[in-house]
Amino acid sequence: MTVSLLIVILLSGFFTYLLIISPGKPEKFKDVEGNTLPNSLSEKTFIQIGGVRQGMFIRSADTSNPVLLFLHGGPGFPNYFLFDKYRPGLEDFFTVCYWEQRGGGLSYSKSVSPESMNLSQLESDAIEVTNYLRKRFGKDKIFLMAWSGGTSFAIPAIKTAPELFHAYIAMGQLTNQPASERIAFEYITKQLEASGDRKGLKQLEKFNNLSDQKSLIEFYNSGIRDHLMHKLGIGTMRQMRSVIKGIFLPVWACRAYTLMEKYKLWKAKIVFLPGTTLKTQTLEINFAKAYPELQIPVFFVCGKYDLTVNADLTKNYYQQLKAPFKRFYLFEHSAHAPLFEERDKFRQIIKNDILPFATAATI
Repeated sequence: MTVSLLIVILLSGFFTYLLIISPGKPEKFKDVEGNTLPNSLSEKTFIQIGGVRQGMFIRSADTSNPVLLFLHGGPGFPNYFLFDKYRPGLEDFFTVCYWEQRGGGLSYSKSVSPESMNLSQLESDAIEVTNYLRKRFGKDKIFLMAWSGGTSFAIPAIKTAPELFHAYIAMGQLTNQPASERIAFEYITKQLEASGDRKGLKQLEKFNNLSDQKSLIEFYNSGIRDHLMHKLGIGTMRQMRSVIKGIFLPVWACRAYTLMEKYKLWKAKIVFLPGTTLKTQTLEINFAKAYPELQIPVFFVCGKYDLTVNADLTKNYYQQLKAPFKRFYLFEHSAHAPLFEERDKFRQIIKNDILPFATAATI
């Protein structure tokens, strides 16, 4: 057997394996005997939002539960594969819509223009998705949960239409991201110096002046930042030390996507989204100044080791924020994703503190 033939066989086998693990259907909810729960829902669906075909997963162990819209981070990079892997169980309490924002994941297409990739448009899209869910499930209000970059347009959406929401749950709430990036840069530098990591320090040299806006933007958008944050346990999760093992491979292993959908997810992440200004727009907002008051209950959730979005800055914003009811939770063993890192504690907060704000009102 020639080397060329062996390579063809191996590649064909690998492609076949990817097809097998990519049926493109979210897992159904079943009882101990393997029967689908009668009032459950697990679907992938596409609807027109803001003039663009957009995709979402909607899952619930019981569709009579309150509805929750989850706004993923990035902005523009869906996180459903992490829910599929770590199973935090939001669907035990809510009918959850994992909407994949325009230009990313299921909602990536050539019809999405770079100009439409802005926080104002995402805010409008989020309100439109909210109204779709209200109408479909007969709810007067829903819960809104946002993570990281998703919080950048969640709060404006709440400010625009507070009457649509029971409460807001923010994990890694953005506050003053330029300040957060400078704190992270200083921390990373000190850790690399302490460990004698010359290679890492060399990688940081071109970002040595984060007081300069151009250098700040370059650092914020760089793969070096993500790599070093994960290496030091201050990235997505405290124990996730590799972007490849923690993010890249789990996307390909997620059975809820077809192989083409997985390809498009990465195409959007690597090719399309970097050509937009969406992410760097989050550097322009000081939330404490722009949004000092919200008209609904607010729950801020932070990981102690989160330097992706600095937890201390989030707490400072929380302390200044005016709201009819608010709570702040610091997770002692987490970085940027307490929902996955300290699942049981998060579930208790949902059950004891958040769900009581649901009402039985319908439209």
